[in-house]
Amino acid sequence: MSELKYEVVEHDGGWAYKVGGVFSETFPDHDTALGAARDAAERQGLAGETEGIAFQDEKGRWHEEVARGDDRPMTEIVDGSEPH
Repeated sequence: MSELKYEVVEHDGGWAYKVGGVFSETFPDHDTALGAARDAAERQGLAGETEGIAFQDEKGRWHEEVARGDDRPMTEIVDGSEPH
């Protein structure tokens, strides 16, 4: 089983979370970004159907693969920053 870290960071004049070096959209404040990271991490744990997925890596390249619906990653929220 893989593990995904959702790291809440300052980004582009606001706050975002990043996973594997890829940033989410920018949120206006820390608490909103933290809530979005928690929501995304929770949804990662939900079982689903086996299906094809596409994702972008930290270098901006797109990948396609088949994801088993019952092989969900473990997730962790990393919030080392304090809101300003």
